[in-house]
Amino acid sequence: MNAFGPAAILGLIFGFMWGIGCSLAVMYSIYLGGYRKAVKDSLARPQPEHYSKALEKIRAKHQKKAANR
Repeated sequence: MNAFGPAAILGLIFGFMWGIGCSLAVMYSIYLGGYRKAVKDSLARPQPEHYSKALEKIRAKHQKKAANR
């Protein structure tokens, strides 16, 4: 422990926490941007083609689950 010194250990710990915190913030902002885009697409008229295809896949999956019950 004395070879590195307490300042180096604290720097390593704070650097690790800073790095993890920043990466989580970036991942959350990417997630939120995708969520906003999905809401925007769902409210658009006419709805985009990729939204309609995704919605049909989801409905088919729900119908399949309901039929299996």
